[in-house]
Amino acid sequence: MEALRTLIIILLTSVLVNNYVLSRFLGICPFLGVSKKLNQAVGMGVAVIFVMLMATAATWPIQTYLLDRFGLGYENYRVYSRNSRARSAC
Repeated sequence: MEALRTLIIILLTSVLVNNYVLSRFLGICPFLGVSKKLNQAVGMGVAVIFVMLMATAATWPIQTYLLDRFGLGYENYRVYSRNSRARSAC
């Protein structure tokens, strides 16, 4: 029973308090643009999840096997911000 309560608390805090998209304003433009129709909003939500999964799959090995292994954690900004000057479409 206590484990279920802990899982519910984690779920609520991740959805309401620690929401990655809303706290970082990532994906907010598509969220606001297609949230009028349920089918389009669900499709855009799936697309955002897919992009986040692919980005994580691409960056995790770099972080784990290259930067952390050789003590180059301070190079995060330089490695991941190559296109930091790109502007959002919104």
